[in-house]
Amino acid sequence: MPCLGNWTGRLDFLLSCIGYCVGLGNVWRFPYRAYTNGGGAFLVPYFIMLAICGIPIFFMELSLGQFSSLGPLAVWKISPLFKGVGMGTILIVSLVAIYYNMIIAYVLFYLFASLTSDLPWQHCGNWWNTELCLDHHVLRAGNSSLPINISNTVSPSEEYWSRYVLHIQGSSGIGDPGRIRWNLCLCLLLSWTIVYLCILKGVKSSGKVVYFTATFPYLILVMLLIRGVTLEGAWKGIQFYLTPQFDHLLSSKVWIEAALQIFYSLGVGFGGLLTFASYNTFHQNIYRDTFIVTLGNAITSILAGFAIFSVLGYMSQELGVPVNQVAKAGPGLAFVVYPQAMTMLPLSPFWSFLFFFMLLTLGLDSQFAFMETIVTAVTDEFPYYLRPKKASFSAVICIALFLMGLILTTEGGMYWLVLLDDYSAGFGLMVVVITTCLVVTRVYGKRFCRDIHMMLGFKPGSYFRACWMVLSPATMMALLVYNIVKYQPSEYGNYQFPTWAEALGILMGVLSCLMIPLGMVVAVLQEEGTLWERVQQASRPAMGWGPALEENRSGAYVASLAGSQSPKPLMVHMRKYGGITSYENTAIEVDREMEEEEEEESMI
Repeated sequence: MPCLGNWTGRLDFLLSCIGYCVGLGNVWRFPYRAYTNGGGAFLVPYFIMLAICGIPIFFMELSLGQFSSLGPLAVWKISPLFKGVGMGTILIVSLVAIYYNMIIAYVLFYLFASLTSDLPWQHCGNWWNTELCLDHHVLRAGNSSLPINISNTVSPSEEYWSRYVLHIQGSSGIGDPGRIRWNLCLCLLLSWTIVYLCILKGVKSSGKVVYFTATFPYLILVMLLIRGVTLEGAWKGIQFYLTPQFDHLLSSKVWIEAALQIFYSLGVGFGGLLTFASYNTFHQNIYRDTFIVTLGNAITSILAGFAIFSVLGYMSQELGVPVNQVAKAGPGLAFVVYPQAMTMLPLSPFWSFLFFFMLLTLGLDSQFAFMETIVTAVTDEFPYYLRPKKASFSAVICIALFLMGLILTTEGGMYWLVLLDDYSAGFGLMVVVITTCLVVTRVYGKRFCRDIHMMLGFKPGSYFRACWMVLSPATMMALLVYNIVKYQPSEYGNYQFPTWAEALGILMGVLSCLMIPLGMVVAVLQEEGTLWERVQQASRPAMGWGPALEENRSGAYVASLAGSQSPKPLMVHMRKYGGITSYENTAIEVDREMEEEEEEESMI
């Protein structure tokens, strides 16, 4: 049964996709990956991988969702044998949603901490500071007279993050979580409350919120960029970020890093794109939207690099140390380095508040997509029970994930967050995307291009077909093999995770993969005949597969819609619109093609 409801505004879908794709990774992962993998030269493999992996898979997911108006579980009516892929997707998204909202909780914590005249991580001398603490004001004063050895010192912002916010000294490791940090727990509760209120009415409410959460980060990013490039020493950081080192292009690691950045930045395989597209009208131009979102995402990443590294250049000049000593990725950049840089600016609380408000809006719309994916997938499976109670069901999901995330609010919660981050969406996600690509191109076959023709009025070109058939799966296979061969155990700072924690992490990844054979067993048992006959029957599209509305069905899809009264949906169109439009012409063409194929098959 199709997803209920549609987007209410023309830009709802586009802005939701932009908000989903442009997330925290654009700010804290891309700039760091660029400078460690050849600077400006990294853009070469980055855009090549965008063309080979990013754009084609992105378009494929949108096409599947829009054509069927189904979520990531029900869409496997396309080939019920592989419904386990959808189950694996939901498991991955659920795990990611748990820890992603904890990151938003950290952002909220820093946002509230910025509402002061003097930032709490600006100076040493607080109860959480140690003797190793040394702030930059003392360092600059020392530089003017005697050199200070900073190798064994810690910045106030680093101690604020680890000793006050996390209170990680209260935990000896992942097996000793310690006590719940109630201020973090309240921030997590607030984070889940915000998410719930925004997805309360499905895409009708979240589709309106993204008008703010998808656009406002750009305003703040431009403000931070202008502030950054006007600082003394900014050019030093930008030069460090973009100076091309073309010898890096000969390393396979750089190409793998570029593909990984594309893979995770666009959010393919998480079901969010498919879910959003399922609320589109049948003839929405997703071909145009694909290029707007994917290229916009790439440009945003590059722009964020300028905003981040201009400030890091200023910071390195102030501290008198090279840029590579202050540059970090991930939480280290967002919660240690950049907050420290903010303390060096005039009106530091204002700039700090802006930075964390930008991170909040970047994180929230990605979290909306994760939650919408889970809710849509499950309500599609039980539409008669859950659709009328969608708001209550969304509340149950939010409460359940909040309770599961409570361990992340403990003193040892960061160890659990690192474990979830490293394993929940690692090789399991790649297996899901590779399987989806192979099923659509090899099992469903050329019918997919015909479906797009029916929906958009034209068939995908040879570029898309070549990527779907060969280039995209081959590249992702290489990614998967590289990840397995170059496997490194998780670590946080100097802390090495115990064997049981590694095993638990690997189990998280394997579990999503195991959903695929489990789904196959269930699908085969529901069919009749010999084993091979059952496999063949389960791999064919289910009876209800096709466009959700009767007037959008033609050819083989006419008789497959439950309760269909009209022998030719084309007649419905003519009664409705009083003539034949370009889409009806397409329907006639598709019908003719299908009839010719049937004749060829009967002759064989």
